[in-house]
Amino acid sequence: MKEFIQTLKNIWSLKELRDKILFTLGIILVYRFASFISLPAINLAEVGDLLEHYKNQGGNKQGAGLLGLLSSFTGGAFSHASVMALGIMPYISASIIVQLMGMAIPYLQKLQKDGESGRNTLNQITRWLTIGVCLVQAPSYLTSITQLFLPYAQFQSAYFVDPNSIMFWLPSIVILVAGSVFAMWLGEKITDKGIGNGISILIMVGILSRLPEAFVQEIAVQNGKGGLGSIMILVEVIFWMLVVLLAVVLSVAVRKIPIQYVSRAQARGGVNRNLMQGARQWIPLKVNAAGVMPIIFAQALMFVPGLLTKVDESNTFLAGFKNVFSWQYNVLFALLIIIFSFFYTAITIPVNQMADDLKRNGGLVPKVRPGKETADYLDDILSKITLPGAIFLSIFAVLPAIVHGSLVQTDAFALFFGGTSLLIMVGVVLDTVQQINTYLLNHHYDGLMQSKLSRSTGY
Repeated sequence: MKEFIQTLKNIWSLKELRDKILFTLGIILVYRFASFISLPAINLAEVGDLLEHYKNQGGNKQGAGLLGLLSSFTGGAFSHASVMALGIMPYISASIIVQLMGMAIPYLQKLQKDGESGRNTLNQITRWLTIGVCLVQAPSYLTSITQLFLPYAQFQSAYFVDPNSIMFWLPSIVILVAGSVFAMWLGEKITDKGIGNGISILIMVGILSRLPEAFVQEIAVQNGKGGLGSIMILVEVIFWMLVVLLAVVLSVAVRKIPIQYVSRAQARGGVNRNLMQGARQWIPLKVNAAGVMPIIFAQALMFVPGLLTKVDESNTFLAGFKNVFSWQYNVLFALLIIIFSFFYTAITIPVNQMADDLKRNGGLVPKVRPGKETADYLDDILSKITLPGAIFLSIFAVLPAIVHGSLVQTDAFALFFGGTSLLIMVGVVLDTVQQINTYLLNHHYDGLMQSKLSRSTGY
């Protein structure tokens, strides 16, 4: 505890780091404030939370579960018909599209290799594509409100403007696009002038904002069952902390590949080999190199099985895909995650380029020939560690369905026992803490250098 307090003091004593943290907190406050500003054409005083209203009106469990997960990424802005309802997700979608297109379009491949100027151009392309994604998602969101959440025929008082008129659609679309672009701008400002990755921090804040409400609901349900409620809450908290610990292990687990760098004289057959041994280093291959992307890809496809129920509504097997906590839904979900883990790892980890860079810099894997054999060796190791990583990731993704009903009683709190929400929170926290530690270490190093310089000069 003393070390933790001392670390906080060290952070606060560094003006640059303190200013970055305060700037980040200020941007987060602005983002959270904007998420509670509803669209001008909708009167939320009539219904309150759209998701709660949807469930009270008999909405199916799959719709409530999937829409609730999307709402958690936006910090509730989705269910409040907020100007920030689309949140930062269009930017995430655009980034994924640009990354995948980079595999097939030579121009984008060239930009990826052009250093800082190439990255700036790619960022500009991603920003414009974000607006394109918003122009598709905004009408879809408004359609869901006017037809699914608040049908105009039943809830005319919930609208200030007729939702069938251009005066409703045009301003609302413009406002939703502007809100998403504003969220993207806030995230980039955090990255530039704050601490951590701004886009990831905004997503994490949105997820965390739903945690207190979900926990209070779980306490109310458990206490309503009698004297064992408090004990069950304690068990849930302990189990949740264990899940968080395992998520940290999954995020940081690596397989170290030893690398031997040979000196130039040794490579030419120098005589003094004992004095010119190369430095031994490591290539850390992450067990879960794909991160949360396989879960995001799989969730995007899990809307399709739900549509199959319209083919035969009496089929009980197909009906299971309507429920995000059913075994049919989660078995397919886990299989898709495993498949996408291998796919995303294969396209993001360039083993051939790694092998070429090693050969160019005089590095080699012991007992493995440089070049193609090194690339095949790295690919083989990556395939072997990706399988357990993918299985572990799929277990995390379906864990909310495993604990739901047996341990956790409410849908909202069960979503925090794994899945995208937990992995995003853990990953963002680890990345932010690492950046803070880097600032502290750099300051400590600079302080040591200054003290040594003062002693040597006598000042």
